[in-house]
Amino acid sequence: MESMWLLSSTTTTALLLFLLSCFTFTSTDAYDALDPTGNITIKWDVISWTPDGYVYRHIQAPGWSLGWSWAKKEVIWNMMGGQTTEQGDCSKFKAGQPHCCKKDPLVVDLLPGTPYNQQIANCCKGGVLSSWAQDPANAVSSFQLSVGSAGTTNRTVKLPRNFTLKAPGPGYTCGPAKIVRPTKFVTNDKRRTTQALMTWNVTCTYSQFLAQKTPTCCVSLSSFYNDTIVNCPTCTCGCRNRTAPGSCVDPDSTHLASVVSGKPTDSPLVQCSSHMCPIRVHWHVKLNYKEYWRIKITITNFNYRMNYTQWNLVVQHPNFDNLTDNFSFNYKPLMPYEGLNDTAMLWGVKFYNDFLSSAGPLGNVQSELLFKKDKETFTFDKGWAFPRRIYFNGDNCVMPPPDAYPWLPNSTSRTQVFSSLATLIIAILASLISLIN
Repeated sequence: MESMWLLSSTTTTALLLFLLSCFTFTSTDAYDALDPTGNITIKWDVISWTPDGYVYRHIQAPGWSLGWSWAKKEVIWNMMGGQTTEQGDCSKFKAGQPHCCKKDPLVVDLLPGTPYNQQIANCCKGGVLSSWAQDPANAVSSFQLSVGSAGTTNRTVKLPRNFTLKAPGPGYTCGPAKIVRPTKFVTNDKRRTTQALMTWNVTCTYSQFLAQKTPTCCVSLSSFYNDTIVNCPTCTCGCRNRTAPGSCVDPDSTHLASVVSGKPTDSPLVQCSSHMCPIRVHWHVKLNYKEYWRIKITITNFNYRMNYTQWNLVVQHPNFDNLTDNFSFNYKPLMPYEGLNDTAMLWGVKFYNDFLSSAGPLGNVQSELLFKKDKETFTFDKGWAFPRRIYFNGDNCVMPPPDAYPWLPNSTSRTQVFSSLATLIIAILASLISLIN
């Protein structure tokens, strides 16, 4: 009876929400100029005492896992919408077994198909979260837990420490919990507002360098006005080890099927190439019209162990403020700073090309973009037609060095091309006139 009393007198219930900020771009130093506020925010609402008592970076399978350390001797009595990976030692509890007694619990999302009596809103997605820009409704995850031995007032409840977020790798670094203004909840009829008894936030920032030690994608370039194809820089994502078989896969190998068979894993098995990257993005300047110009984007998967679902591409180019049309990709402008519309997010059309298959004949998706020319800024000179930055699934792709970009023949500018063409036309007309006379 004493244990039951202690349980009822010291139990709290908390609702934990993951809120992805609008768009999350990544960088090697945990900050990105294209997304200065990008992070995942963990919001913890203490929604009741008992009667006496984290925009465009998404989380793919196998999903997120969240951990922390309790400040006191708290235990988790039960959970809905999520579960801890271990129960821990609960031997001291005689009149009922808590869900978890570990000092440092690790929580994972429940799987789709979980019985309704174990679900809450925004749960049970297997830890997979869409980016906010692609699918806001599926960019939030939540679970609910009842906590014992935590205290029953704002003064006695202590904030958990040492938050960790894996999504699924170790790219996120979480700061300390901070008490904020209590969250307010509006009833369904919109006539009454209630609020949490206590709310604290934890901000987790992504760093590409922490997630993986080598880049994961690179960019190649080509154009209609130059026969040169600028490939990804050599050894961008590692160098091919010719003395160690198995470091990459030869697509022409007769034993290809046996080499790549097995379940997909986080460890890439890439097709042999000079760059050794799992993902290559190719930007081709395709056509030049009088008032428009056209480019083609191709994303190729060189990884035999990974299918990319709900992939996305973020591209920075000064002409995106005059994008006229795009074909076979979804498009959304991103404005990291007010009045600056030079960044776009592109992703696949659902049930058509939102699934990027693993390396092989089907391992690519492509689209074309049509831009209207701005007479004051447009030029093909000095690599202007090529992107400034490209991200794939939130990771910064390595660009070729600027001096390798396809240049106009003889470094001729657009004005010089048009001027030369006009001079030629005038000379031809003069010749025709002289012949007529």
